[in-house]
Amino acid sequence: MANNEKVVQFLEKAQIFYLTTVDGSKPKCRPISFSMEHDGKIYFGVGTYKNVYRQLQENPNTEVCAFTGQNFLRYYGKAEFDPNPELVEKALDAVPVLRDVYNEQTGYKLGMFYLTDATAEICGMMGVEETISM
Repeated sequence: MANNEKVVQFLEKAQIFYLTTVDGSKPKCRPISFSMEHDGKIYFGVGTYKNVYRQLQENPNTEVCAFTGQNFLRYYGKAEFDPNPELVEKALDAVPVLRDVYNEQTGYKLGMFYLTDATAEICGMMGVEETISM
């Protein structure tokens, strides 16, 4: 199984995961539930009008954490935004309810990003079981 596949499968199994950013000197964490693989990268989406987008622009260091009941995942690196409009369309096709928020009428846009210089750690109760350089 490819490294990306392990992370994608973990996120799919968890269904809800947490994205952590920094706002000034304070950590901020929020639940998210969307990810997708495209061209060998794992993408996440956030509203460009939200604080999370601004925080990632100011400090791209971020971490995604997920829990499946017995194991947890830490996936961390630097957020790299990708302006490719095809990615947004693919995301909106995958989760049609997002079209209610991100559309011409609302003016809200979805910013798609993936992690560079990334590492994934799959952990159990006793610590890191597997480290994956992405």
